[in-house]
Amino acid sequence: MILLLLSGTTVFLIAGIIFFAARRPGYSHIRNTISELGEDNAPGADVVNMRLFLPAGVVLIWIGIAGWNRMNGWELALCIGAGYTLSALFPCDPGAPLIGGFRQMMHNLAGLIEYGGGIYFLYKAKHLLFSTGPVSSGLIVSVMTICAVLAPLPVFRWRGLLQRIMELILFGQLLWLSCHSGL
Repeated sequence: MILLLLSGTTVFLIAGIIFFAARRPGYSHIRNTISELGEDNAPGADVVNMRLFLPAGVVLIWIGIAGWNRMNGWELALCIGAGYTLSALFPCDPGAPLIGGFRQMMHNLAGLIEYGGGIYFLYKAKHLLFSTGPVSSGLIVSVMTICAVLAPLPVFRWRGLLQRIMELILFGQLLWLSCHSGL
């Protein structure tokens, strides 16, 4: 049940991001962050935040709570869910700057919880990833760390690509860990 819900949420997010990006003129998956789809005053931002990011975040938090001490990666689900939930409630400023007002600071906190927490819990689960995963856990954590350092920098032109790499790693590893939980 949890694995099915997690898989469905992952597909829901991917489809939603592709759909809303296609409706936004000038949006680039390479250049723009996912958060910019729901940035303050963007066309359709309320729909993106309340009907895509918030439901996905709440479901991921529920998965983390339901999997507590029964599912490998339950902490990772909580971090990702908290990141999406807070991002929906505190949309980024236009252009997703590194420094902005209160809402941007809260949005950045959401990113820190999702990506910083994700790196921490992937490192913590390295024995599971290394012993059962197809890729070295050290490589996974290293790539996540490099992307997390570079992606927030507004001068970096591939912010969107780096964020999508981090999302792919987080969701991929969460799915991998949950598959090896026997739930």
